Amino acid sequence: MTTIRLTAAQAMMRYLAAQMNEDGETYIAGVWAIFGHGNVAGIGEALYGIRDELKTYRGQNEQSMAHAAIAYAKQLGRRRAMAVTSSIGPGATNMVTAAALAHVNRLPVLLIPGDVFANRGPDPVLQQIEDFGDGTVSANDCFKPVSRYFDRIMRPEQLLTALPRAMRTMTDPADCGPVTLAFCQDVQAEAYDYPASFFEKKVWRQRRPEPDIAEFEEAVAALKVAKNPVIVAGGGVHFSGATETLKNFAETHSIPVIETQAGKSALAWDHDLNFGPVGVTGADSANAIAEKADLVFGIGTRFQDFTTGSWALFKNPDRKLLALNVQPYDSAKHNAISLTADAKVGLEKLSAALGSHRFATPEGALKQQWFAKADAVTAAPTEANSLPTDMQVIGAVQRASRDNTVVMCAAGTMPGELHQLWKAKLPLSYHMEYGFSCMGYEIAGGLGIKMAQPDRDVIVMVGDGSYMMMNSELATAVAMGVKITLVITDNRGYGCINRLQMGTGGAEFNNLYAHTNHTNPIAIDFTAHAASMGADAHKVSSIAELEMALNAAREATVTTVIVIDTDPYPTPDAGGYWWDVAVPEVSQRTEVNNARAAYEAALKERQ
Repeated sequence: MTTIRLTAAQAMMRYLAAQMNEDGETYIAGVWAIFGHGNVAGIGEALYGIRDELKTYRGQNEQSMAHAAIAYAKQLGRRRAMAVTSSIGPGATNMVTAAALAHVNRLPVLLIPGDVFANRGPDPVLQQIEDFGDGTVSANDCFKPVSRYFDRIMRPEQLLTALPRAMRTMTDPADCGPVTLAFCQDVQAEAYDYPASFFEKKVWRQRRPEPDIAEFEEAVAALKVAKNPVIVAGGGVHFSGATETLKNFAETHSIPVIETQAGKSALAWDHDLNFGPVGVTGADSANAIAEKADLVFGIGTRFQDFTTGSWALFKNPDRKLLALNVQPYDSAKHNAISLTADAKVGLEKLSAALGSHRFATPEGALKQQWFAKADAVTAAPTEANSLPTDMQVIGAVQRASRDNTVVMCAAGTMPGELHQLWKAKLPLSYHMEYGFSCMGYEIAGGLGIKMAQPDRDVIVMVGDGSYMMMNSELATAVAMGVKITLVITDNRGYGCINRLQMGTGGAEFNNLYAHTNHTNPIAIDFTAHAASMGADAHKVSSIAELEMALNAAREATVTTVIVIDTDPYPTPDAGGYWWDVAVPEVSQRTEVNNARAAYEAALKERQ
């Protein structure tokens, strides 16, 4: 047997560089790295040696580097991924939040934090977290509940089993998610005679599981007896590459489609059968159809509480759930008729079994009425002296966008209003991280999207609160020449949660800067801050100026940041649905008591 003597770190990177997807591309597109004592000597030297085959990128924060890697994978429909390495200690724990984000959203990322010495020589090593009752524990154990696969590399030869398992997990459509390989720092530098065959190119193909015969027959029977079915399109439609299949299925059988946050853009917004976003941040048109549906057909969705209005939305007493999902855990939720299969394969087989079976054409007026309402709130303001709303900002961005524009966001006010109001024309033109709704994902995520698809315009919608959470990868985007456009809506605090606080009867408290405990007024010059990191930054004072700035940004050669002050209070009067947010049973505030009474009434209605 031919062998190659390498350090464990060198072997890991050479192996990763040889793993391919079915399009002939290296599956791991690059490694994001911040070096510390726990990875600079071993992993750092290994990455330097393979830098022409496996690119290394330097970010500013381990969490945001991982966000960029995750967004990259999401934008490519999980066809490629990236790795992220950190030192032991705070570098590693910084990545835990990103691991949770990837886990919730079923997205692949390879996390390689440094770990303690396997030989226990330096004990405790710098930055080591010590468990008084368990000598095997390190800070990296924090990754276990937020990793799909976790391993600790304590001997060089363990890579022979750990790395294939890591790749299987990231490329498996059912188990896809973050992988953590905690890499003991002494082991990184240890040499081993690896089989040369271990480094031969290997192609990882997307598996497309076929449906079980019994499950399939039950699903077909449920569809055939339904009178008013509705399709809930989730993120799995994108990951399966099933957008065209969904379109054909809906058209052939005349079934309305409504979209989750992750599923939005699965069907063009102006398609006759796309009735818009569903749930808490949904459209009147979609929610009206959902209320009456006797068969709710979820495709690639987790049926999260925003989608289901905390399970108050589907009001038909005879309604049944049918869940087509590649992951059995999701397809069996809430006593659904389970159809565990790849979305594309499942839809093709269902369509063949249904033949010419068609359902009643949905009421088209519902959709027309909704978009009339949406157009009204996104139109440019007529009062020149009033602060614009976030809805009006969305309208300006929409008018300045093209079909290939990717609009993205993650948390705060914008996700709900973009879900309701944004008109997505092409698949993957709407990129929302709303599974974990992680503030701070936006800028790093925009960087990852643009790296994945350089030819697309990427517009990052971010509130001042999220910008303050994590903005440092703006400097990375500028340095790398990765051009994105940021629109910062400054409502001077956490406007979304402030409204929720008020809506549950609470006093305005600790959300907007005006209501925080402070001595000096808080006034942040976001334009100057963005400019200090090298962006072309502008402050605009009106929607008209915003549109002009967006048009100029499209032609610019560098990252552009546009800041606009907005009103923190208005939301669309139309659309939306009830969401279960528990209100205190006891309070001295009349507003809270009234909100509690309304909450209890809503709970009874759900039951």
